[in-house]
Amino acid sequence: MASYRRILLCYNGTHEGRCALRLGAHLARELHAETHLLAVLDDTEWTRGLDVVFPVPIQLERDTAEDVLREGVDKLAQLGVVAQGHLATGNPMTKIPSFASALNIDLIVVGHHRSGMLSRWWTGQDDGWLLDRVTCSVLVAMEQHEPQTR
Repeated sequence: MASYRRILLCYNGTHEGRCALRLGAHLARELHAETHLLAVLDDTEWTRGLDVVFPVPIQLERDTAEDVLREGVDKLAQLGVVAQGHLATGNPMTKIPSFASALNIDLIVVGHHRSGMLSRWWTGQDDGWLLDRVTCSVLVAMEQHEPQTR
């Protein structure tokens, strides 16, 4: 197994994010790795040029993202892992590689939510691009359950 000295856990408070957090904590503890936790406040909806007034103030969204980050750092501490928390604003597909590069990360751990092609197209998901933008290993954490039939 490769030597993973620095691990970046990506956390957004979702079920899939909690799965990635648990798996990443286990790995970090076993490998005695320097651990970083990244929460990204995704602003892609704000920057798409939509002519709408957002019902939720941007500061409230930032406060929520900070709460999610604190929650993640606290959960890691409960699992025996000390992590440095980072909060970024922007597209996760550019922020994750940027932080991974700046922190000299060996392994990124992310969660994955299954969705169909139409859903990916409609929401503009570009999560497949992450692998093309990083220079380290990526572990995709998924819950163990029956795959959805098509």
